[in-house]
Amino acid sequence: MADRSELADFLRTRRNRLRPSDVGLPDGINRRAPGLRRQEVAQLAGISVDYYIRMEQARGAKPSRQVLAALARAMVLTVDERDYLFRMGGENPPTVAGPNRTVPQSVRTILDALGTPAYVVDATYEILAWNDSAIPFIGDLDAFPDHERNMVRWMFLSAADHPQWSNSETRNFARTTVADLRAAYARYPGNPALARLVTELLGTAPRFAEMWNSHDVEVRRGHNKHIDHPDLGLLEFECQVLHISDTDQRMIVYCATPGSRADTVFRSLVAARPTTR
Repeated sequence: MADRSELADFLRTRRNRLRPSDVGLPDGINRRAPGLRRQEVAQLAGISVDYYIRMEQARGAKPSRQVLAALARAMVLTVDERDYLFRMGGENPPTVAGPNRTVPQSVRTILDALGTPAYVVDATYEILAWNDSAIPFIGDLDAFPDHERNMVRWMFLSAADHPQWSNSETRNFARTTVADLRAAYARYPGNPALARLVTELLGTAPRFAEMWNSHDVEVRRGHNKHIDHPDLGLLEFECQVLHISDTDQRMIVYCATPGSRADTVFRSLVAARPTTR
């Protein structure tokens, strides 16, 4: 249900925080109060001034989705603010078209600065960026096209009798990854990339089909990892998953206990400052 009073307050505060120059209007003179005028917001949104005034007074008809979308654009709302506006207007927020594949420069800077293997994946588990320390674990992905950098596809297209499936940690990781992928499937309904990935694996990977059909839903979290690397030997560490809220991406960071063998190996991999891909 719409919350007219909260919607009115929210519109008023968002309007008052804007300067005309923020929305391409001249600042002008003789402004007695900060922010945009009501008629300016109405003009930018393409609605009548009387209609907008009634909204700020918590009166009138319930706003349509088209009106809410127009107000969100007019007031230059962030995604979070837009979603809030829709909910206060009694509507579900617009769905996002698909997983964000653009890695913010700030995230790349963090990857550069880390002294441990780390990489970034989107909601479909395609690896988008990584540092040099991660290459011994995920390979040199520069040699692969984007669509072949998917962790879920790697995991489930390995042979059913592959030694990895005898490891309980690996099986648990696979289950929680599928549960997280199902959560993404709901966040991005109808997204072609997600639909193709799920359809492909349902037809080619019985283990994936079994886990998918259990309908478990769980956002990805950290876990302990034990690997016997062909070059680096036996390593034990925590695989921490950091959620990047602005892009719905995850940064996967290998965290070793200080002084452990894994810690020594990770430090040795950082002979020079890591570079991201």
